[in-house]
Amino acid sequence: MAKQVKLKAEPRDAIGRIAARKLKARGIVPAVIYGGKHKSQALQVSERDINAMLSHASGENILVELEIAGEKSSRTALLQEVQHSPVRGDVVHVDFHAISMDEKIEANVPLEALGVATGVKNFGGLLEQNVRSLSIECLPRDLPDKITVDVSALNIGDAIHVRDIKLPNGVVPKVPPDLTVFSVVAPLAEEEPVTPEAEAAAAAGPEVITAKKEEGEAAAPAAGAKGAGAPAAKGGAPAPKEKEQKK
Repeated sequence: MAKQVKLKAEPRDAIGRIAARKLKARGIVPAVIYGGKHKSQALQVSERDINAMLSHASGENILVELEIAGEKSSRTALLQEVQHSPVRGDVVHVDFHAISMDEKIEANVPLEALGVATGVKNFGGLLEQNVRSLSIECLPRDLPDKITVDVSALNIGDAIHVRDIKLPNGVVPKVPPDLTVFSVVAPLAEEEPVTPEAEAAAAAGPEVITAKKEEGEAAAPAAGAKGAGAPAAKGGAPAPKEKEQKK
């Protein structure tokens, strides 16, 4: 189940880029909490505490017990989003979503394959994972870090659907039960390797056969050798017609 951690925070009055830079210089990260019975509130937390919390997290969903300075009781929240600097990669802003431990929440939980499929191990098939995370609904205390699925029994052509996954108690999927999660497909047919001779032939292009053409060109004068010395009719006049045979 998702681990619940404690985190100290303080209300934040200064808002904007300039204020965020000043906080950053002091090792403080701007944050906000929204949802629940309270209005959205700007907060600030220690950068060191945030980094320590993220480094020890075992999953994507982190339940946080926020101890806000000046408030008598802590607030339970889900770490909704962590924004990082695109250049340095350090944390620049954190969003918390306030929740109640008695009300169900929706979350996306990572899916992880367990074991080696029979079709992969014995027949060279390929395991395909069509869904990387599963949308679920549950109480905060039942929120899992991840969901593992045993794929060892899958042969080529077999598949695991959402309805086949054994979920922890209190966890309900929010996606269609027929959705395919894992499947094993046949290996791709290997193409025949191209030999150097075939590559050379392809590069040279198609062979042009000129023998017949040359023979035809050589035979043309021979066929007209009999009248070769006769001058051609001027202007290309047609040859005289033969006299018709008298009946």
